[in-house]
Parts: sequence; C-alpha cells; structure tokens
Amino acid sequence: MSERLRLTAPLPSLDAWVEAFARAEIPVLAETAEAIEYMRAMEDDVDAHGLAQLIESDPLMTLKVLARANELKRGRSAGLMADPETVTAALVLMGITPFFRDFGRQATLEEALADHEEALLGLSRVMQRAERSSRYALGFAAHRADPDAAIIHSAALLHDFAEMLLWVHAPDLALKIAELQEQDRHLRSAIAQRQLLGIELADLEQALMKRWHLPDLLTRITNDKHARDPQVRCVHLAVRLARHTARGWDDAAVPDDLHDIAELLNLSPEHTLRLLHDFD
Repeated sequence: MSERLRLTAPLPSLDAWVEAFARAEIPVLAETAEAIEYMRAMEDDVDAHGLAQLIESDPLMTLKVLARANELKRGRSAGLMADPETVTAALVLMGITPFFRDFGRQATLEEALADHEEALLGLSRVMQRAERSSRYALGFAAHRADPDAAIIHSAALLHDFAEMLLWVHAPDLALKIAELQEQDRHLRSAIAQRQLLGIELADLEQALMKRWHLPDLLTRITNDKHARDPQVRCVHLAVRLARHTARGWDDAAVPDDLHDIAELLNLSPEHTLRLLHDFD
C-alpha cells in the first residue's frame, strides 16, 4: 500500500532509503493526472501509442507504468516474454482497460508540495531538465542509428528520478543540497548528497530500479558507472549537457560537453552545435 512520506532528516543507510521510497506514493504532474482522466472517459478510443505519448511527457508516471508492467511480467510466464522496456511495450503488455483499472485518479505533485513552493520549483527544474535530456539522448541515438533509441530516450528521462523523489519526499533536504551547490558552483552533486543524505542518489536510483525489477537494459543504460558503453554515453552526455545549459549556453563546461558529444557522434564541434540547437 503506497503512503505519503515527508522526511526531514537523513535515513541511516541506503537500505533504509530504498525501503522508504519503495513504499511511498509517487505523485505525477497535475496535467498528466487530468489527461488520464480525460482519456479514461473515452477509453474505447484510446490506443497504446497515444496513451504512451502522454505518459512519456512525465518521468514519474513513466516510472510507475514501467514498474507495474514489469511486476505483471514477473507474475506471468516471465521466461516467455521480453521485458517491457518502453512505455508503449508496457501498455501493450498490460492492456488499456487494465491500465485504467490499476491506475485510478493519480495523486499530483502540485498537491504533495502545496505547502512547499520552493520545492515545487526545484522539482520542476529537474523535470524540465529530464525532458531536455531525453530529447538530446534520442537525437544522439537516432544519429548513431541505434536500434534501442526508444529505450535510450526512456533511460535519459528516468536518469534523475531519485532526485525528483527526494524533492517530493524530503523537500527540505533537497533544498539544502541545492543551496550548497548554489553557494559553491564547483561542488559535485555526489559530494553534496553524501554530505547531507549519507548516500548518493545514483546508488539509490539503481537500487530502486532493481527493487522494482525494471528491465536490465534500462537499468544498465541509466548507470553512469558503465561510462565506456556508447548507449550509456548517449544518456550520460545528454544529461550532462542539459544540466550545464539549464541557465543558458554560456556555462564554462559546455565546450567540454561539445567535444565529447562530437566524438560520440563522429562530427565536428561546429556541426554538433548546430545539431544540438536543432534538438532544442
């Protein structure tokens, strides 16, 4: 049973963080919740592709659907089915009517953080960054003619979902991390997280993906520790660029990003920059 969670102090271990976040309710964007209700009223006209397009605009709804589909797969003849690695595949596995049955009216982020406007703003920035990351990653994968482009898109969209959940479930702690990094622009996220949470969010994210039995390919592509893998590199560089350009293209780290992306795509830096602006 999902429950509301509001942490004000760090938990004692990674396992404790996983347990708390795995049990907690995951709210979604209000516009996602409203659109699902609109589609529910016309269920007979809804297909998996159209519903997937709606869900994929919301990282946390994407997470919920993939987790539910993989839970269902484990309860069936698991060895006979491929892992549902995209939202469309998840919806095909679930079926439209069972989707609407399993996902009733959704709790919203706006309701969950109604008393914490700063946290809602911080969360909005992370979600906007995730959307840009997913566009870049899809563009890189398409340029490389990667057959797993749709999964790479999902991996980039979900890459920072633990940070999103921190803003939802522990907004004061998320705000303190943001303030630390605002005071010191050179402070790495992982160091700030260890300092204030006792864990790194990347480790929490990987542990939650395993707990929810998300597909191995999706879990691997989301893991920055496999940095030499070209698919991981697509996601990692997309996330890095979206982070560095969140306030504009004049960040000091952007030239390095451009160099590395040009190398990945086998293009000149000038051509790469034109391509990135097209993706944007």
